[in-house]
Amino acid sequence: MKLQVIPEIEITKETKTKLEPLYRVIIHNDDVTPMDFVVNVLTSIFMLSQPGAMDVMLIAHYKGAAYVQTLPKTEAEKRINKAHFAAGLEGYPLHFSIEPE
Repeated sequence: MKLQVIPEIEITKETKTKLEPLYRVIIHNDDVTPMDFVVNVLTSIFMLSQPGAMDVMLIAHYKGAAYVQTLPKTEAEKRINKAHFAAGLEGYPLHFSIEPE
């Protein structure tokens, strides 16, 4: 018979995780960036469904700006930077911004 040693665990105090503030990601319309490129960015970087990306793109096209999604601030900034980088590589002025929730 083998004896198994079980480590003693002591919990001294409760750890609270502070949640990062949420921010709304907004896409802004421009007259240069092709609609299919915008939809591709929304699906590949912001993980929207194809129909959802089409809706967001069309709202931005007709109203000048559209809500994309709400994310923690660092995640929103990371995705926006990726989108701006991808657009810049293609020479498009696609622009996103964030605002507090």
